[in-house]
Amino acid sequence: MLATLASATLTGVEGRSVTVEVHVAVGLPGFSIVGLPDASCPEARNSVRAAIVSSGASWPRRRITVNLAPGGLPKAGAGLDLPIGLGALQASGQLPAELPSIGAFGGLGLDGGIRPAPGALPLADAVAGELVLVPMVDAQVAAHLAGDRVRPVRSLADVVRAFVDGEPWPDPEPASTDDAAVTFAPDLADVRSQPAARVALEVAAAGGHHLLLVGPQGAGKTMLARRLVGLLPRLSAAEALKVSRVHSAAGLPLPSGGLYRRGRSGHPTTRRRWRRSSAAEQIGLALARSARPRVVCSSSTNSGSSLPPCSMPSDNRSKRVLSVSPVQAAPRCNPPGS
Repeated sequence: MLATLASATLTGVEGRSVTVEVHVAVGLPGFSIVGLPDASCPEARNSVRAAIVSSGASWPRRRITVNLAPGGLPKAGAGLDLPIGLGALQASGQLPAELPSIGAFGGLGLDGGIRPAPGALPLADAVAGELVLVPMVDAQVAAHLAGDRVRPVRSLADVVRAFVDGEPWPDPEPASTDDAAVTFAPDLADVRSQPAARVALEVAAAGGHHLLLVGPQGAGKTMLARRLVGLLPRLSAAEALKVSRVHSAAGLPLPSGGLYRRGRSGHPTTRRRWRRSSAAEQIGLALARSARPRVVCSSSTNSGSSLPPCSMPSDNRSKRVLSVSPVQAAPRCNPPGS
């Protein structure tokens, strides 16, 4: 039999639709995946098998072929474990053949639990289907784009009971109210001295200009750049969705409301750091440049030194660059009351 489910994979910070086709046929037992999977996708053989057995179902002892379409799109991550497992159950007759079109993403643990996948927000935007099965912790985030199609699940057994026994879907977990780690923004009131740099930050924040900070190490460039976020107003709905999409793709925590309403501080300092940064750090740096004023710091005493090409603005917003060159290192400030 053949089972077809909808899913999605991450390409950068965007979600791309993927169709998961699972074919179970008579023959020597085997498991193969085609369709440009990365190294993590073939590992689904062991995790999906253990999850199905732990959920009370049986692993089909037949030849199983999984096709991830379109074939020219690279697929990465463990977020395809859940649709592969559901496809194996449906193609082997352990789930009803007549089901509504299902979309799903999420990893599978050996105990059958469904684990979150990085990029729940862009994945929920790309996945199709009348029902979208998502990990419980990603339900509130996915609901911003998938709406009432979202069905939160804790384990593979929850899905089997809902489709076979007609049990209700689990209720979503209540949102956490601890947003201190994701809403705190440093304040410019903590900065002592640096009058020229303070004025430049205020002008850049008020006019939406890009900002260039040039100076020796220890002059306060990073400290000032991190406090630019405290001067900016709350993000609009479109900007909040864009920033939250990048946060989600990077695996960073999101507020309890599901969307990040304030910008995030961050900036490339030198070309060497950009080249050595990990993929998640590069996404975070791209996030810093996707918000309103962009901040670029160059840790060089030569004000005429070149900046990395990836740090220069290339959109249609204001191209005015304010250059601030502190020549003396400011004394490190202590938080009020310390």
